[in-house]
Amino acid sequence: MVSYSAVLGVFAVALALVLTPGPNMIYLVSRSISQGRRAGLVSLAGVAIGFLIYLTATNLGLAAVFTAVPALYTAVKLAGAAYLAWLAVQAVRGTVSAFEPTELQQDSNRRLFTMGLVTNLLNPKIAIMYISVIPQFVDPAAGHILLQGFTLGGVQIAVAVAVNLAIVVLAGSIAQFLAVRPTWLRVQRYVMGTVLGLLAVRVATDGGKPVPA
Repeated sequence: MVSYSAVLGVFAVALALVLTPGPNMIYLVSRSISQGRRAGLVSLAGVAIGFLIYLTATNLGLAAVFTAVPALYTAVKLAGAAYLAWLAVQAVRGTVSAFEPTELQQDSNRRLFTMGLVTNLLNPKIAIMYISVIPQFVDPAAGHILLQGFTLGGVQIAVAVAVNLAIVVLAGSIAQFLAVRPTWLRVQRYVMGTVLGLLAVRVATDGGKPVPA
């Protein structure tokens, strides 16, 4: 049984990451602003499938690999912590908004879906989330490890899709709002930078070991 603290932990981390500008947000916003909400929704469908692929691959394959080679798990965990720390620094130092309008060519639905999928699969934030972060909330004493992994991954997907859906629908309005209120961007950068920095410390200092599925 997954604990409430684990669910809340993954929820908080997922929310912090999805609100931090990255490849997924930039792609979805650019498509929604330049080609309309429908294009943004089709792109989001591809992103959602990418989450499901990560969820399945991580729970069915990577857990076994990390259990067999603990040193690999440690290396990936430290790499994940370093990447999160880098994201924290970039969030604080960032000067470009993901909501700045960008002119793009008009793509077909098939290409929009494919690009959303590929963008998510190549997004290092999502890889780190599934490989290094979510396993920190899995408790072997709480029951079936595989079920916990899918449940916590489901929480991350629900948060990410819900927030991205809101971003797609409101992209134009948000862009106009931020264009005349730069202070909001600075606040967002510092808050997200702090959250990501604390998360990097947690991942780096956690003494947990990989658990078999």
